[in-house]
Amino acid sequence: MGWLVLIVILLLLLGALPTWGHSRKWGYFPSGILGVVLLIIIILLLLGHLPRGF
Repeated sequence: MGWLVLIVILLLLLGALPTWGHSRKWGYFPSGILGVVLLIIIILLLLGHLPRGF
């Protein structure tokens, strides 16, 4: 289940990139937030604070 969550977050991160006209004015803010969430989850997994199958 942990890998599934990471894959979903990666897909959300790719989907949040400002590539469409209506989202260009948002900048990189949405993808930046998701990137930070992904980074925190990966760090917690590597440090052992989250079990591998969380």
